[in-house]
Amino acid sequence: MTAYNNSPPSPSAGLAGSYAGLSVLVTGGLGFIGSTLARRLDGIGARVTVLDNLNPGQGGNRANLDDMRGDIEIVTGDQADAPLVSELVRGRGLVFNLCGRVAHMDSLRDPFGDLHANATAQLTLLEALRVHNPEAKVVFAGTRSQYGRIQSLPVHEDHPQLPTDINGAHKAAAERYHMVYHAAHGLRTCSLRLTNIYGPRQLMAHGRQGFMNWFLRRAMDGEEILVYGDGMQLRDLLYVDDAVDAFLRAGVQPAADGRAFNIASGRGRGVRALAEATVAAAGRGSVRLVEYPTDHRPIEVGDYVGDITAARATLGWQPSMPLEEGLARTVAFFEPRREQYWYATE
Repeated sequence: MTAYNNSPPSPSAGLAGSYAGLSVLVTGGLGFIGSTLARRLDGIGARVTVLDNLNPGQGGNRANLDDMRGDIEIVTGDQADAPLVSELVRGRGLVFNLCGRVAHMDSLRDPFGDLHANATAQLTLLEALRVHNPEAKVVFAGTRSQYGRIQSLPVHEDHPQLPTDINGAHKAAAERYHMVYHAAHGLRTCSLRLTNIYGPRQLMAHGRQGFMNWFLRRAMDGEEILVYGDGMQLRDLLYVDDAVDAFLRAGVQPAADGRAFNIASGRGRGVRALAEATVAAAGRGSVRLVEYPTDHRPIEVGDYVGDITAARATLGWQPSMPLEEGLARTVAFFEPRREQYWYATE
């Protein structure tokens, strides 16, 4: 089995000089992408503080940064807490805003909880920055679900945003808040519309926040992976270290201000093929096609492949992790850490 290598990939190595000594806040920093970003920032010399509310079932996991507690400041709290956030943003050169919920079906069941996390909390942060630190740069974690049903491939940033669920609607609104604060108040904000991200430190306790984490868990447990429909629907997967590299580049690129970028691999793969690749990486498990669940049909967006031309041109960003290697690294990370991730609901 491939050994897990925690060293950052080479594309971001040249950014170290831009981050050395910089005070950075990462919201949602105990989550999957946030903790990976925080670790990379620490590794290139930034002074890092993370904020996370550890809301049960949303992906925040203390195990993600347990070994970094002497190096990274960890604050537990709600991003919608204005006094707390007003203190945290003071003196920061950069804020990576990854706070929020990402579960589509959960957003339909609890729209007001989703509103709190994905809209109210976003406005609270932006208003705190406007008042207390208008010079800071802000990079927001958007999502491909903002587009809703896909009309043409590959999906360019000017594709209509017609979300099919509450989560996508609130994420689209939150991105627009960031753009309004740029245009109206001069805040240096940008948004990265993330595709399906996978890799180490992802939430593994349930499958409500995507599908690849659940495919991996099922395969690693030697169980069936259930694929809806004919399994031919296309998804665009990106390894977490490649996503983090995009955040780092956006954070120091002035030309990104006021803009949104697709962050994806630029390559579509069928869901059935992804399930089979997961089984191959785990060395166990199986794949079975099943009928599409009735409650999932209204929010199905169709095929998705992101056009990453703008990110390449403006950020100088290029994904580098092959899917098969990324899956092998992910399996190798989780295999000895099941206790920390299989049952964690924080």
